[in-house]
Amino acid sequence: MATVTAPVPRLALPGVLRHRAAHKLLLLALAAAVLVPLANAHWSSGSWPGALTVDLSGPLGRANDWIIDNRDSHPLFLYFFGYISNAVVLSVRAVYLVLLAAGWAGVTAFGALVAWRVAGVRLALGTGVAFLVCGLLGMWVPTMQTLALMVVAVLTSVVVGALLGLAGGLSERTDRALRPVLDTMQVLPAFAYLLPVVLVFGIGVPAAVLATVVYAAPPMARLTALGLRNADPEVLEAVESLGATGRQRLLTARLPLARKQLLLGLNQTIMMALSMAVIASVIGAGGLGDRVYQALASVDVGAALAAGIPIVLLAVVLDRVTAAAGEQTDEPVGEPGSGLRPWLYALGATVAVAVAVRLAGALDWPSGWTLDIAAPVNRVVDWMTAHLYSGVPYVGGTADWAGHFTTWVLDPVRDGLQWLPWWSVLLIVAALAWVIGTWRTALTAVLAMAAIGVLGVWGPSLDTLSQVLAAVAVTLVLGFATGIAAARSDRFERALRPVLDVCQTMPQFVYLIPVVALFGVGRAPAVAAAVVYALPAVVRITTQGLRQVDPAALESARSLGATSAQQLRQIQLPLARPALLLAVNQGVVLVLAVVIIGGLVGGGALGYDAVFGLAQGDLATGLVAGAAIVCLGLMLDRVTQPTERRTKKGA
Repeated sequence: MATVTAPVPRLALPGVLRHRAAHKLLLLALAAAVLVPLANAHWSSGSWPGALTVDLSGPLGRANDWIIDNRDSHPLFLYFFGYISNAVVLSVRAVYLVLLAAGWAGVTAFGALVAWRVAGVRLALGTGVAFLVCGLLGMWVPTMQTLALMVVAVLTSVVVGALLGLAGGLSERTDRALRPVLDTMQVLPAFAYLLPVVLVFGIGVPAAVLATVVYAAPPMARLTALGLRNADPEVLEAVESLGATGRQRLLTARLPLARKQLLLGLNQTIMMALSMAVIASVIGAGGLGDRVYQALASVDVGAALAAGIPIVLLAVVLDRVTAAAGEQTDEPVGEPGSGLRPWLYALGATVAVAVAVRLAGALDWPSGWTLDIAAPVNRVVDWMTAHLYSGVPYVGGTADWAGHFTTWVLDPVRDGLQWLPWWSVLLIVAALAWVIGTWRTALTAVLAMAAIGVLGVWGPSLDTLSQVLAAVAVTLVLGFATGIAAARSDRFERALRPVLDVCQTMPQFVYLIPVVALFGVGRAPAVAAAVVYALPAVVRITTQGLRQVDPAALESARSLGATSAQQLRQIQLPLARPALLLAVNQGVVLVLAVVIIGGLVGGGALGYDAVFGLAQGDLATGLVAGAAIVCLGLMLDRVTQPTERRTKKGA
């Protein structure tokens, strides 16, 4: 008689141990148990070992000297880079002369007419007022210089980005090759783009324009490829069934269907180009950015504000006009008011105004129509220095707050990071990147962080990292709280929307002006500027993620008697996890960008090294700092970047 063997019961693991992240942490713990004693025996100090450092100052210095010595004689510079540089200079000068020839009235009329044609009377009036305010503040000529550089940089960025997007949208292989390059370019701080172009083109307008093009072209490329790849397949099949060639399908179906994405790409390119054109004042771009830079260098808040207001007005006008153009996707071609004729009328009216102003001899902005706000603003800043910096009873002043934040937060975080052994920092980076992503993500993050040590800037990089971590923590606390409030209250969200719109259109450079006025110079003001710059994106993404939670899930929770707090904690936040992870990623990337620029106002660390290298012509120091910034940005992005594959599969 056969005996029946009872099945051996399997050992049930706790729920936590069955999670994929727990398996990864266990493997990391086993690896750490083996590697940590070995690493501690050889490298017990926190600093990066000198034996693992490569000194690049010599090779970079020799390369810099070779470029300077051969810039006027080598064929590469004479017949390639030289032609590019001359073309950029001539283009910017031609646009600038056209703007001057149109006069202040012609430029204002053209801007207002374009805004009226695209978005209506209200935006036309706002555009006209914006240009008039630029003149009233005495910034007409710098505004035209910035606008001329912007026109050339945006046109070039659109052409380059559209061509790359066209290649990626029509070829899967090209799209796969371009995607990591565009990903990397979009997470790099703006300062990282200045150093390579300065090495080749030197200080001046060509370097500023080309750095702006490299920085602003990726959004156009991404959105062009996205629009082409997401074209309605039924429309494409219908066009193909009519015997259209590939070129005809592209011109008559794909591009028209991608119009909204193309105009959104134009909007993003314009905004990024303006932001970069302002930052490029550090390398001789001139215009409004140069006025802000010079004023901040001398802590002249009034002069910085006088130049910063036109930058904000330009940003808001350009954003509104291009956004309105992107929303006009359903206008019939044959309707009255569409087509080329209204644009010809607008151009004719502009020429008529410009000719009338020229005949009247009033091309330049009248000197008597200017308003000096620098002196009153500086008096307000002096009063703040005397009364608000440290004179407020009980609560202290802004300088006290900055000092306490530096002493209680920034210094401990920096000292803690620098006290940790370097290999433990790499291990922490690997653990975070692998738990959130994949082993490839962890490997990329660890190699990027290790490259910082190899470059010999481990200490300054950890200083910058401490500022980023502190700023991100404050940003996420404020951003998540504000986003939750906006998601739960339509009235609050409507009131907050215009504030976020304006904040998201302002270039990074402008955020330094108010924080210098309030807090002076130092690391805390740089962190404050980074928080204010990154906060709108975190609030928007959090609000959108919470609002997109399935209403059926919330209704089910309410029917079971769940309170509002329980619905938020148990339903909305878990279901909005991908959006919250994206908010963290965007907050980190945006904070890093401004913390680096904070080197201009005493932020120190890598930002100071980059600014010093650019200002003093010490490109060895500047390029090493720039490479470290790139590696730090890449590491932070990989550690915090949620992807569709990671959020769904947990891999």
